[in-house]
Amino acid sequence: EMNGFLITFYTTQNHNVQGKPISEWLLAVASQMNLRGATVLAGLEGVDHQGLFHSARFFELADRPIQIQFAVSSEQAIELLSYLNSKEISLFYVKTPIEFGMVGKSTDH
Repeated sequence: EMNGFLITFYTTQNHNVQGKPISEWLLAVASQMNLRGATVLAGLEGVDHQGLFHSARFFELADRPIQIQFAVSSEQAIELLSYLNSKEISLFYVKTPIEFGMVGKSTDH
């Protein structure tokens, strides 16, 4: 098992970066950095860090709240966040200390 961080970015479905949905863009960044274990979660509704309400019912899901989660090592967390800090984006995130690993005996992942 390893220790590291779960980094969760909170945004909306219609948030685009460089012409791509932010979730797609972040997954491409993760792939470039060789990060494993990324998940995109869609929410029904939420209030963002600025107090604005977002709901899947508005604008045919365009405003749906989404979370993009990465399970990463400490080094990867530093690399990812400093890379994102250098970009023209604004994203709220939560960084939680975690322990992660694989369980079971299966050889196919």
